[in-house]
Amino acid sequence: MLDPSTWQPATLDTRQGPILAVVIDTEEEFDWGRPVDRASTGVASIRHQDRAQALFAEFGIVPTYVVDYPVASQPDGYGPLREFLADGACEIGAHLHPWVNPPHEEPVCNLNSYPGNLPPDLEARKLEVLKKTIEDNFGRPVRAYRAGRYGVGRASTGILRKLGFDVDSSVVPGSDFRRDEGPDFLACGPDPYWFGGNGEGRLLEIPVTAGYVGILGDAGKRLYWPLSGPLGQKFRIPGILSRLGLLERIRLSPEGIPFDDLRRLTTALLGRGHRVFTISYHSPSLDPGHTPYVRDRAELDAFLDTLRRYFHFFLNDLGGRPMTLTQIRDAAS
Repeated sequence: MLDPSTWQPATLDTRQGPILAVVIDTEEEFDWGRPVDRASTGVASIRHQDRAQALFAEFGIVPTYVVDYPVASQPDGYGPLREFLADGACEIGAHLHPWVNPPHEEPVCNLNSYPGNLPPDLEARKLEVLKKTIEDNFGRPVRAYRAGRYGVGRASTGILRKLGFDVDSSVVPGSDFRRDEGPDFLACGPDPYWFGGNGEGRLLEIPVTAGYVGILGDAGKRLYWPLSGPLGQKFRIPGILSRLGLLERIRLSPEGIPFDDLRRLTTALLGRGHRVFTISYHSPSLDPGHTPYVRDRAELDAFLDTLRRYFHFFLNDLGGRPMTLTQIRDAAS
């Protein structure tokens, strides 16, 4: 998925309007201000996912919960989601947080928190355990994947193919996480593409929706990351560019991002011909105090209001339609 020479553009019928997928990184609670910890496996926030499910039902949206091992292996994690699944109100995919996913053979460190940095055999065995655990406890095959921390690597494509996945949503287009020991997505665009070969074995990439707005938005991926390096941060260059309306990077998420910014990003990408969007967030945000984005009830109300306003904008004002990751994959050619 990281090698442009293997990509083939995907074609989707968007005559009925742009497409929106909702993807939830469904995971344990942990301290976002500290290094990853193998002992952090609590999943109490999963019982609060109904706060967003009510919105999804209101707008006819079926989200994809990509679940990691602590969620998939504990009744408090998979139990509430299994009820949604039984009602046809969600789909379930896989989300690999390697530090809390057996087998536990690697040192716990930042480098190894990106699954694609692991030895390929260990990455494969962890994902195999996760997939089997999900399928055992949800009773459905798993087709969709998003790497924890978006951390795919060179071996990830072959592993996904071998394990029977056929859709991935790990790519963050035009982004570069190498300073944090993560992957380089600078060559990746925002549109879905096929990778991993031809025929039945190929996979569809549905990137995370992120992009650039402002006067220099079209040149964003060439300018933003060099200007946001240590020197740029020292002189606050990204903030200055944003305030001047020149260049700003926005991810399509209600976590800390106001509705007006989500609308600006969507409008800019539509103007560049983009027609498939994914809005994402982390499941612990539905229980105040677990993420820096939702620290209290007021911020939870604002989070849900942002989702509601965005869904109304996308599905009503723009005439868009919701689809799941696997529905998009099955409709693509």
